Amino acid sequence: MSFYTVQDDVAVTKRVLATHKEPVILVGHSYGGVVITEAGNDPKVAGLVYITAFAPDKGESISSLIQNPPPGAPVPPILPPQDGFLFLDKAKFPASFAADVDADKAAFMSDSQVPWGVGAFSGAIREPAWKTKPSWYLVVTEDKMIPPPAQRFMSKRAGSTVVEVAGSHAIYVSQPNAVAKLIETAARSVNR
Repeated sequence: MSFYTVQDDVAVTKRVLATHKEPVILVGHSYGGVVITEAGNDPKVAGLVYITAFAPDKGESISSLIQNPPPGAPVPPILPPQDGFLFLDKAKFPASFAADVDADKAAFMSDSQVPWGVGAFSGAIREPAWKTKPSWYLVVTEDKMIPPPAQRFMSKRAGSTVVEVAGSHAIYVSQPNAVAKLIETAARSVNR
């Protein structure tokens, strides 16, 4: 995602939600967690699934959440903004983002990055949906983008049902079955 701001991405998500008649589960990876945290307030949303994602509280943004990393936490290889957009350093991308992904696939992922709007980085949450909706969180223990202690803190604060797996930030590529299983668990839980 990421057009320019969190609110832009939330608006696009809500347009998609408007096309559905049945309740939905929103799934967010990384920055996508910010989007589902806000968009999840839509009445059609039955639950939220965070896949090694940011789950901010009211007034928080990615910028505020990463402001004071714990000592020794890996630093994501975010390059300085170019024309209002951010990219990850291509040379550092495989080790930081996709360490457990096949080297050729990780290189492709690095080369095919989508620009991320600087406004999305600093966009604050107005009201977190996890305060009123059930949530699930896949903590990824070898993540070099969002430190596992930060994932655990956000998932605990949100009251999420947590599953932990060893893997990289690109867990949806390296272990798609673990991701699908958590989404399926969430869907079954809200359909009871």
